[in-house]
This record gives sequence, structure tokens and C-alpha cells, in this order.
Amino acid sequence: MTSAHGGGCLCGALRYEFPGPPKWVGYCHCQSCRRNTGAPVAAFVGLPREQFRYVKGKPVRFESSPQVHRSFCGKCGSPISYESARWADEIHINMGTLDRPQDFQPTFHVHVAEQIPWLHMGDDLPRYPASGSGAQPINPVKKGA
Repeated sequence: MTSAHGGGCLCGALRYEFPGPPKWVGYCHCQSCRRNTGAPVAAFVGLPREQFRYVKGKPVRFESSPQVHRSFCGKCGSPISYESARWADEIHINMGTLDRPQDFQPTFHVHVAEQIPWLHMGDDLPRYPASGSGAQPINPVKKGA
């Protein structure tokens, strides 16, 4: 596979690559993703599973809820991915592990019903109370409103 994009963990024990482009890029505000990343909001790049591969090391997998696995580096603990039976053909990569996260701009927010009240993100992106799959977005707050 010729790598157009890559990333890895903090210590370098894990490296991955994918040719791109992603299926989607978005923010998740759910408690599970916050706890997994240690941040007030998580950002993910959704990829077709068949385009993603590890080129160095093997991650540790943890079943964080039924039919949901999160992968991380067993040496430094960096969270790498989210995989779910619900989206069996996708892998969701934690944006912070990308070599060039600036190349991937989020286009929506999901699970905003769980958003931390003091977190204010000044964008006009669609917001979904739960998952965005087949749902209608909440009208976004317009900048300057």
C-alpha cells in the first residue's frame, strides 16, 4: 500500500497508514469517547476498514461496550481507534494520532446531548443529539449570533 496518510502513538511503537480520503471527519461528545481520549471532545477520521493497516506494532484491543472495541498502544497507552459492529466496514481513527491532523477538517458533531456545558465550539457545523446516522441535525448556532 502506498501511504498518502499515516500516524501512530506517542512512543512510536505503533504506526499505521491509509491512502485516503476518509469517508468522514467529525467530533464526538459522548462520555465514552471523552474518557477514552482524556479530552472534553474527541475528533475522529472515519475510514473504510480495507484501506487501513498497521505498518509497525500491534495494538491492544479493549471492548469498551458490547460490540465496540477501542485500540491503543500497549506501551504508551495512546488511544488509536474505535471499531463497532454497527459500522463493520469502517475504522474510526483518533485524529490526534495522525501525522498531519491539519489535513482533515471536521464537518459535524455527534452526541451533543452529552456535550460538556462549558465547552463552546464556535463553528457552524451540523450537530446531532446522538449518532448522525440517519438523524436530523439540530440547527447549528451561527457565528456571531
